[in-house]
Amino acid sequence: MRILHVIGDLAPESGGPAKAGFEMARAVARRGHEVAIYATDFGQPPEAPRDSTRDGVRVRLFPLQTPKIWLASWPMRRALAEDLPGYDLVHLHSLYLFHDWVVGGLARRRRKPYLLRPHGTLDPYIFQRRRLKKVLFDHWFQDRLLAEAAAIHYTAEEEERLAKPYVHGAPGVVIPNGLDPAEYARLPAGGSFRDRHPEIGSRRILLFLGRINFKKGLDVLAAAVGRLQREDVHLVIAGPDGGYLAETRRLVEAAGIAERTSFVGMLQGEAKLAAFGDATLFLLPSYSENFGIAVIEAMACGIPVLISDQVNIWREVVADGAGLAAPAEAGAFAQFLGEMLADPGGLVRMGQAGRAAVARRYDWANIAQRLEETYAAVLAGRPPG
Repeated sequence: MRILHVIGDLAPESGGPAKAGFEMARAVARRGHEVAIYATDFGQPPEAPRDSTRDGVRVRLFPLQTPKIWLASWPMRRALAEDLPGYDLVHLHSLYLFHDWVVGGLARRRRKPYLLRPHGTLDPYIFQRRRLKKVLFDHWFQDRLLAEAAAIHYTAEEEERLAKPYVHGAPGVVIPNGLDPAEYARLPAGGSFRDRHPEIGSRRILLFLGRINFKKGLDVLAAAVGRLQREDVHLVIAGPDGGYLAETRRLVEAAGIAERTSFVGMLQGEAKLAAFGDATLFLLPSYSENFGIAVIEAMACGIPVLISDQVNIWREVVADGAGLAAPAEAGAFAQFLGEMLADPGGLVRMGQAGRAAVARRYDWANIAQRLEETYAAVLAGRPPG
């Protein structure tokens, strides 16, 4: 099969969607299919190649133009108009963006099937934000794009449940994000992250890793850690600024934990693995999270997780014994956090269970086969999934 992924960007600071988009394409390419990704060059250094092959995936990057707010690129549109006939199907990522409008029209004219991956955009918490602007887009192209999709690709059953009222009857298929467990099997030497951040000392590390964004529940996080009133824990907030860094610093100050909090910026590669390796707990109290790549990264590293019950894989995490889920509210989150810290043996068992769950549920090698089967079903005119 010849499969084309179209996504707004592949910038690391864009977080899970960009990471998962490329890794999904790579996993299917490893099964012998011809896979390409078209994206804008948002977040890419000037020297980054605009047409290259990475791990068997052709990656084409197109210049970002105005209006930048919806990642417009007319050179991308020209390339898609020329190249789309050569692909069997398209895998679209995210909603309300320039490339959705472009691919929707081209696919209709060329009779090309497409899967549409909303990345949590249809969660009511996000769906209702900026609704006036979205209504205009809905009438312009988004409603029709959803209704005519061969399948809506969800990454969790909870995401499908939340999105169903808004997809105009389009069929759905649930296939999770994944990772390569081998990339997390060997962590840097213990203490290497602490050595880079001596302010932590011997305190136990509570790790948040993700974009510093309004929806991540960082107000809940700061208040919950403050309520613990424990001097033996240190909060590490790692990730790029998603427009909420200044407010998060204010929240940390207000909670009285500024001296026990480190803002370490975006972590990648060995630095990220070192943070996971030294962490006692991974925390994600999001108000809305369609999947949570960092959650399964922590699990793959043997780190127990405490997440909110608005992270759409929370039921799987709890069922697998890899962690706990609390309401996205400071009092409840603090209570769960205190109980977990008071049970070191339980933390060890959760870490072990998390590793096993990742190998069973989230290995790209297994997920790629499910994607391949879904693509084949779409091309054969069978119901996906």
